[in-house]
Amino acid sequence: MDKTDNMDIRKILQIMPHRYPFLLIDRIVEYRPFERIAALKNVTINEPFFQGHFPHRPIMPGVLIVEAMAQATGMLAFYSDGMEDRDRTYYLVGVDRARFKKPVEPGDQLLVSAQLRRQIRGIYQFDATASVGDTVVCTAQLMTTEMSQRQ
Repeated sequence: MDKTDNMDIRKILQIMPHRYPFLLIDRIVEYRPFERIAALKNVTINEPFFQGHFPHRPIMPGVLIVEAMAQATGMLAFYSDGMEDRDRTYYLVGVDRARFKKPVEPGDQLLVSAQLRRQIRGIYQFDATASVGDTVVCTAQLMTTEMSQRQ
C-alpha cells in the first residue's frame, strides 16, 4: 500500500521520542511500508549547533545528517511493523559507508530518503541518502532495531 500523504510534525511527535533540539525531521513526504521513506528537514540559522559549528561558516554537522537519516528509518520501521504496539522504539545500531559529499548550510532543505534493504527478526538494514535540491550531500547504510520502551 503506497502512502503518499504528507505526515506533518504533529504526527511525527506522536511516534518519535525525540524533541527539540534533537528532532531532526519536520515532515514525511512519502512512505511505503517495508520499502522506502522520504522526509524533510528545514535547516535554519536558529539551530543551536550553528553557534559553534562553525561561527565563520555555519554548516550542519555530518553526525546530525546521519541522525536525521536514522530518525527517518525509525519512522519507516515503525510504520512497517504497524502501530499496534506504541511502546516500541527503534534504535540506531549501525552506520556503515557514511560519505559526506557537500556541506549543508542554513536555508537548505534536506531531503532524507531511505530504502529498506533487509528486515529480519526486528533488525532493519537501509540504504539512505540526504540531498539538497538535486545534489546528494550524504550517503550511508544504516541498521536499526526495535526495543520495548518498558525495558
